[in-house]
Amino acid sequence: MKSPSRRTLALSAFGILFLAAFGWIVATQGPLAATKVTLAEARETRLARSLFGIATVEARRSHSIGPTLAGRVAQVLVDQGDAVKAGQLLAEMELVDMDARLAAGAASAAGAAQRAHAAEAALAESTSRAKLARNSADRYADLRKKNFVSQEAADAKAHEAAAAQSAREAAVAALAAAKADMQRAQSELVGTGKNRAHLRLVSPVDGVVTARLAEPGSTVVAGQAVVQVIDPASLWLRVRIDQGRSQGLAVGLPAEITLRSRPGEQFPGRIERVDWVGDAVTEERIANVVFDALPTGIAIGELAEVTLRLPAIENALAIPAAALQRQKNQSGVWQAKDGQARFLPITAGLISADGWVEIRQGLAAGDTVIVHSAKALADGSRIQPVDALK
Repeated sequence: MKSPSRRTLALSAFGILFLAAFGWIVATQGPLAATKVTLAEARETRLARSLFGIATVEARRSHSIGPTLAGRVAQVLVDQGDAVKAGQLLAEMELVDMDARLAAGAASAAGAAQRAHAAEAALAESTSRAKLARNSADRYADLRKKNFVSQEAADAKAHEAAAAQSAREAAVAALAAAKADMQRAQSELVGTGKNRAHLRLVSPVDGVVTARLAEPGSTVVAGQAVVQVIDPASLWLRVRIDQGRSQGLAVGLPAEITLRSRPGEQFPGRIERVDWVGDAVTEERIANVVFDALPTGIAIGELAEVTLRLPAIENALAIPAAALQRQKNQSGVWQAKDGQARFLPITAGLISADGWVEIRQGLAAGDTVIVHSAKALADGSRIQPVDALK
C-alpha cells in the first residue's frame, strides 16, 4: 500500500488543527461558550439608607390680598419684588359713595342717640307722675276709710294711679326701643366703617410682593386678589418620594438639598411635615422640607434634588443590589452551582445609599451570588466566573 505523501500529511495535520481551533473558539467564545459572570458573597454590613426625590421651592404662607366688596382699583402702590411691612398700604379701591354712607350712618346714629335720650327723659317724667298718683290714691283710700271723702273720689284717684303706671311702662318700652335703634344705627355705622377700611388693602405680614395681579382702573370682584405677598421666612421644599420606597419617611429626618441654580452646593435641612394625602396618579408621597438656614437668592418654583437620610441598619445581611433579579414575578438571585446558574427566590428588604440590598430570607452569610453576567441567564446556563466583565 502506497504511503501518504508529505503534502497529504501536512494538509491533514492543518485540518485537524483548524477543526480543534474552531471547536475551541465555538466552545469558549461563540454561542456555546459559558457565560462570564462576576460573583459576590452575602455578608453582614451596615446599611446606610436614604430616600431621594425631586422638589419644588414653595411658600408655606402666601397671602392673596383683595377687597371684600366688588369695585374698581384706584391705585396700586407696590410691585413684584418689593419688600413690605405688616400694616403697609399696598393698594386702594375707589370709594364711590362710601364716605357719603359713612356720613349718613353717623347722622343716623346721632339721631338714634338723641331719641334714646328723649325716651330716658320721658321715662323719668312718667315715673314721677306714677309715684305722685300712687301717693295720692293711697291718701284718698285712707281718707275713704275715715269717711272724709266719697267712694267716687277714691276710685278716681286709684284710676289716675293705674293710668300713670301704664304710662310709665309705655315709657320703659319706648326707651328700650330707642336704645335698640341706637345700637342698630351704631352697628351699621361700624359695619360701614369696616367696609370703608377694607377698601384699603394692607399687608398682613412682613414679606415680599410676589405678584401684582390688577392695575388701576381694573374692576375686581369680592375676594379677587390684587396683590400677593409671601413670608420669605416660610419658604420650604415640596418633595415627591416614590411610594414604593417611602418606608421610614417621618418628620425630623435630616435632608441634603441641592438647588438647580447652585448644583455644586449642598444645603442642610429637615422634614417639617409629611402630607397624609399622597398622589395616587404618580404613586408618590409628599414631604415638606425646610432649610436649616435659608439660602440667599432662592426663587419660588425652583427645582431641587433632595436626599433624605434614614437611620442606618446595623449588622444586616446584604448583597449588591445589582444581583437582585426578577423571574416569573418572583424576586431572587442567580447562584453558581457546579458551573451552572440556578435561580434562588429570596425576600429582599431596603436598599442602601451605596447600592446594597437587605436580605430578609433565602440566603445566609457567605452564600455566593451572581452580580453581573455577560448576557441573560437561564436555569442551567453554563457560567464562567471572572473578576470583571470587559
